[in-house]
Amino acid sequence: MTTVLVIDDSPSEMARFRDLLAKNNFQILEAVNGEQGCEMATEHLPDVILMDVVMPEMNGFQATRKITRGKTTSHIPVVMISTKNQETDRVWGKRQGAKEYLTKPVDEAELMRIIRTVME
Repeated sequence: MTTVLVIDDSPSEMARFRDLLAKNNFQILEAVNGEQGCEMATEHLPDVILMDVVMPEMNGFQATRKITRGKTTSHIPVVMISTKNQETDRVWGKRQGAKEYLTKPVDEAELMRIIRTVME
């Protein structure tokens, strides 16, 4: 079973991702901030990470950079998902190592397609 780590500080967004991913037969791990997400990525080595950008303490850009440049986690594809929809945000997210950058609210079919694509 494919494991997806969702890193998002919004309880409502987390619940939505939980429902979408469970419905599509993914195992879900949850982290409420970037720091916790980095720790969980190292500990569990998920297949994919869905990363929010705007979070307290360590934001999604910082966490993505740490994960994608980490010795044991650099192979894990990160998909950034944020309300920040400027082209500069997309470019910056990719420069930090994200494979894809989606804006909220995310379309379920598109999210499933992106997850499968980044895992190939």
